[in-house]
Amino acid sequence: MSHITRRKFIQTSTTAGIGILGAPAILSTENKGDKLRVAFIGTGGINKRHIDDTISHGDICGAYCDVDANLYGNIHKGIKGLETEGKTWLAKQWKAAKPFQDYREMFDKAADSFDAVMIGTPDHSHYPATVLAMEHGKHVFTQKPLTHTVWEARQLAMACDKYKLATQMGNQGHANEGNRQIAAYVQGGHLGDIKEIHCFTNRPVWPQGFICPPGGDPVPESLDWQSWLGPAAERPFLGERGLDAGRKKKRGGCYHQFNWRGWLDFGGGALADMACHTMDSIFMSLDPGFPTHVEALNVDTMTDSAFPKGSTLKWTFGPTATRPGFDVYWYDGTDNAYIDKNGNPRRHERLEEIAKGAKLSNSGNIYVGTERTLLVSGDYGDSCRIIPDDARIELAKELKEKTGDHRPARVYEPSIGHHTEFREAAIGNKPYEYPGSNFKYAGPFTETIQLGNVCLHFPGKKLKWDGPKLRFKNSREANKLINKEYREGWDFKLSKV
Repeated sequence: MSHITRRKFIQTSTTAGIGILGAPAILSTENKGDKLRVAFIGTGGINKRHIDDTISHGDICGAYCDVDANLYGNIHKGIKGLETEGKTWLAKQWKAAKPFQDYREMFDKAADSFDAVMIGTPDHSHYPATVLAMEHGKHVFTQKPLTHTVWEARQLAMACDKYKLATQMGNQGHANEGNRQIAAYVQGGHLGDIKEIHCFTNRPVWPQGFICPPGGDPVPESLDWQSWLGPAAERPFLGERGLDAGRKKKRGGCYHQFNWRGWLDFGGGALADMACHTMDSIFMSLDPGFPTHVEALNVDTMTDSAFPKGSTLKWTFGPTATRPGFDVYWYDGTDNAYIDKNGNPRRHERLEEIAKGAKLSNSGNIYVGTERTLLVSGDYGDSCRIIPDDARIELAKELKEKTGDHRPARVYEPSIGHHTEFREAAIGNKPYEYPGSNFKYAGPFTETIQLGNVCLHFPGKKLKWDGPKLRFKNSREANKLINKEYREGWDFKLSKV
């Protein structure tokens, strides 16, 4: 296998004349409107949806990569136990597409066969895979959370305009009508000034709060374990042994395919998994900018290996010329839903207090304004209403009398679809920054979320964030967690960003 290094990439790219160091993508206005040639990094999980979207648009897959050959089931000659009779649906759909288990090899050997990349890996590999895509001049759609660290998010935000490629983070609810409705309530002033926003989720639905079990297990024959580890430090493979996951074990072993989300080195826990959905309406409607402070108000069973069983977090956003400051709260796991001493299901006491008897879904938001409160049910903003009911009826009547419609006036036009936005920019029909969750939007959003994961390590300490300088003002230890170490061979960096 030929593992591409940064020096080798520059040499081979210059020789081949491909896009390099921010040059425009291969697909240009000269062939505007052509079918988009796509590569997939990851063929299971969320990328199944992207594969379906690609097929529905009549586009082409030039190459695909998955560390586990069983997930795409293609013939991998020379890998013991993987030879099969015939080819599975991916190979049947796109007969010329080239399969790989290491995405570095895919870029090294097949970069001329695709113009855009769909990245659906565990969180720790999002950034290096995205870097390789952008430095090869490829449009890139990277799953949420956009990155694994605060520093990585800042890098990709700056790279958006530098490379002028179509980009999109995979928080599909950004294109939904629900988030637009929330923005109409907020920006229309129908809640008054926002004082607090409370976000809650039913995650984690995988193990957290555990201690890494000792030893290792045999690596499945279908799995390229080194490619799965990617930039993370070397360690033995672990199956289900050692994690008391209960029913969650059905989703895979300790790491592969699903439980990686609970590990500090691979995932982002409940917060990074769902806040890119649940907190999206906050960034759409308020454009909050950098927080001034972030703190963990409660952390239930954080370990050296894993995210906690539950947490309550708080971000403070300062005032601007157009609005006063406000606070955002986050509740997950045992801090969102629990059983009290009498055996009754309960929610965090603050959520129950501000809901005033309204039924709370497993996840959602509560916007607390100086005039009204807005309850959002679900992660994608698709069900929001003023509470209590008499306040909702009063506002609807007021709007109907003023505008003829009981709903607030629209502030965002309808989306053509999250995947379609990206595709339109990638084929040249729209500007590169057209996708709603492009990296200029998704980078600062993800950065703010990952600040929450940093403060989990310092419960009870109010961390002061200096956004422009990308540092905490009052914690050297917290500053060490803004980024991470990368294993040699996977330490790709964007050029002069």
